Amino acid sequence: MAEPLPIAFARHLTRDRRRSAHTVRAYQATAERLLAFLRDHWGGPIEAADLVKATATDLRAFLSVRRGEGLSNTSVARELSATRAFLAFVGATSPRLAGPRVKKGVPRPIAPAEVIALAEEVSEDAAEPWIAARDWAVLLLLYGAGLRIGEAMALTPAILPLGETLRVTGKRAKVRIVPLLPAVRAAVEAYVAACPYALTPEAPLFRGAKGGALSPAIIRRSVRAARVRLGLSDRTTPHALRHSFATHLLGRGADLRALQELLGHASLGSTQIYTAVDAAHLLDVYRNAHPRA
Repeated sequence: MAEPLPIAFARHLTRDRRRSAHTVRAYQATAERLLAFLRDHWGGPIEAADLVKATATDLRAFLSVRRGEGLSNTSVARELSATRAFLAFVGATSPRLAGPRVKKGVPRPIAPAEVIALAEEVSEDAAEPWIAARDWAVLLLLYGAGLRIGEAMALTPAILPLGETLRVTGKRAKVRIVPLLPAVRAAVEAYVAACPYALTPEAPLFRGAKGGALSPAIIRRSVRAARVRLGLSDRTTPHALRHSFATHLLGRGADLRALQELLGHASLGSTQIYTAVDAAHLLDVYRNAHPRA
């Protein structure tokens, strides 16, 4: 009996593309949903050879059903990305179909769900599993601990083993202590366990593919590519994750002075920019936990 297409697809993602277990599950689920939709849409069983006739209209109809189930633009974009990967796997040419786009407007924090989608997309596109773990850890440090990207790159293995707080050296050599949420701590520990290079206390914690210090430009480039695939605003940058950390905490009632300490701002005036949070965004923040793990 032939192996079901979604299972074969999952095996390919694991063995040949070296995707994370999370990605494999998500993409396999998309393949199963697409086949179920096409069976109803076309009125019969679907084989690999049948998928070559899938048109842009068929995919729009599939995505329309998914959107009707409550998916956001970001989630729809990820569903489309998984669909394209599945069609490529079976040898079908994916019809030209533009993904949804987020409207540009006044700069706003990134919603928690979009932060996690972005981090997942960046890590899923990594060439190696350990690099995926690295990128996930870096982005969670920016959003879950409010670090600047330069501060994250400056961390050394001397911070290990991790505790409930992290000592960070910021601008003008100002040192601050930030709490480490369990999800952030677990992400860094997973990267440390997977990193193929010796992590001596004085060396950089985060390494590039060849073992040298990881450049912030690598993370910025990965984020830029991921936001395009997800249809996120071009304001979605690594620094925007720190901005979102601050705004979401303030929206949930954090004290402005305490937030100043967490961010390492020299003056309260720098922190007060985060008070410009509109009521609609506050409602969104209160509906979501911070951070999403």
